[in-house]
Amino acid sequence: MQNVYSVSWVNAYVRNMISQDFMLQSLYVKGEASNVKYHSSGHLYFTLKDGQGAMACVMFAGNRAGLKFRLEEGMQIIVFGNMDVYERDGRYQLYAKEITPAGTGQLYEKFERLKKELEEMGMFDPIYKQKIPKYIKRLGVVTAPTGAAVRDIISITKRRNPGVEIILYPAIVQGEQAAESIINGIHALEQFGVDVMIVGRGGGSIEDLWAFNEESVARAVFECEIPIISAVGHETDTTITDFVADLRAPTPSAAAELAVFEADRVLEQLKSSQMRMEAAVERRINEYRMKNRTYEARLRSLSPEARLKEQRMRLMNLEERLENAIDSRMEKAKHRLALSAQKLDGLSPLKKLSSGYAFVQDEKGKGIREISQIQKGDEISLHVIGGHARAKVTEVYKQ
Repeated sequence: MQNVYSVSWVNAYVRNMISQDFMLQSLYVKGEASNVKYHSSGHLYFTLKDGQGAMACVMFAGNRAGLKFRLEEGMQIIVFGNMDVYERDGRYQLYAKEITPAGTGQLYEKFERLKKELEEMGMFDPIYKQKIPKYIKRLGVVTAPTGAAVRDIISITKRRNPGVEIILYPAIVQGEQAAESIINGIHALEQFGVDVMIVGRGGGSIEDLWAFNEESVARAVFECEIPIISAVGHETDTTITDFVADLRAPTPSAAAELAVFEADRVLEQLKSSQMRMEAAVERRINEYRMKNRTYEARLRSLSPEARLKEQRMRLMNLEERLENAIDSRMEKAKHRLALSAQKLDGLSPLKKLSSGYAFVQDEKGKGIREISQIQKGDEISLHVIGGHARAKVTEVYKQ
């Protein structure tokens, strides 16, 4: 009896044979996409077919990051990947790593080579990027004279700042003459002296946008002394010009917004700044006014006239105090004088004499107060009211 093999063994054998075939591990397959299904897990399933056959394909979520477009039914594509067998179903399929539209594979390779070359030359280095001026008067635009791109740029510029002058160079942006036309436009607007330049066009395929991937265009953008904003295609489109330009905008509309300042907002900012400045000036004026008043008061207090007034007031106060002191002293003196007068009045000999007493003096004029001062035969004087008399002592009587 012949050897009998299990289904799983045969599937594993076939898979092993395919895995050992070097060609099947790295190949490009061209065909039409059908049965396209984006799974919730992130994987992409589709069938690749031509007029004579079909092939199951899968692109895992990890490889989808490099897919630059959405795969649709009927698209002619080139798939790069490896063949393998899904043992459970016994089905072989192409595991896709890259997917490019048919006819663009060589262009993508050329794009990557030029990108790498210019990057190594330093043309993408931020150190060479010019700063986009904040306030411009002249906006240069290198693009097709018709189409959505130029209409959007004009519309947004006029809305944001009607005072900005738009200088349009009507360039050819697609085809064999496009690169030369774009370069001429850049040189012309540079000579004209615009403040900033927008170079770009609307979206399209890689073939449509290829003029912006030419090395000559990239060098013209890099060497231009006027700041350039690249605005090529849609947000997902990327060209060499985007890397070389001073600033990359995702769309022409966004480029206009980046290049042209919003006049109304600037006016509001200026008005707000003016109000803050006026308030600050008013505060400063008030501060200086208060300082001046302080200085005036200090000057008045230090002026000769003020000093004289102060001394005059001091003298007046001293004079008043002196007068008050004199008056007080005089009152006290008068009071003491009155008391002394009363005492003197009480001690006055005349007052004593008027009471019937007499004042006796010896012959030398010395007052006699005691009997011991008188001796028999002494001559004495007797003073009474109205005059005095002389007498001779005939007898002395002692107690």
